[in-house]
Amino acid sequence: MDLVESGSVGGFFALRTAPPETGGAHLPLARIYAGEDGPLTARVDRVAARLGASERRVGASVAHLGLAARLWSTALGPAALYGRFPDLDPAELSWDGALTSPDDLWWAGSVTRPATAADLRAAVQETHLVPLHAALRRDGRISPRLLWGNAGSALAGALRELTRWARAHGRTDAAGRAAALVAELLDHPDLAGTVRGPRLRRASCCLYYRCPGGGLCGDCVFDHAPRTGLEARPPAP
Repeated sequence: MDLVESGSVGGFFALRTAPPETGGAHLPLARIYAGEDGPLTARVDRVAARLGASERRVGASVAHLGLAARLWSTALGPAALYGRFPDLDPAELSWDGALTSPDDLWWAGSVTRPATAADLRAAVQETHLVPLHAALRRDGRISPRLLWGNAGSALAGALRELTRWARAHGRTDAAGRAAALVAELLDHPDLAGTVRGPRLRRASCCLYYRCPGGGLCGDCVFDHAPRTGLEARPPAP
């Protein structure tokens, strides 16, 4: 399993196996899931401020979408390319929400898991996303349907990025494995119906359009942004 090559698929797929040289306030995700909410709260605050979002749930949604995409990508990439992926035990996976990929995550573990949908579901969906959703609901009111919609969208986005890379590098075998794994993952009740059709267009909205100057994501459920009353607001400084 070559995490360096897997990381070359794109920034979201990169996973450090040592703390970044620049340092950081990394914390095992297990501690956040157990109730140490400060770093997640700070991440939501930072994202909301950057977007100029007046609603905290918008910052929470966009922050969640980014972390969900990181978790799915760091597992799906190696699974499709090599047939195994890092175990991603939350006690061994540290995160700093002030940093961007690849410096935001580093993995101190060594255990790997076989590339089955059941193992991916256990390692990412059950071990990370379920407690992450609970942590975000402690932070503020946010719809579970929105969070699972983000999770499905993040998984579909990881598949699209991996498929593009695999085809460009003559790894159609990896693209096929990724597609089969994602199809099985999306069959779970929590994720079923979150994305639809051959383009895997999402069935709910991440709320990005509610930011001043925000538009629609490439897989948005909307064809045109609903009117929000934000159109006349000046741009955020």
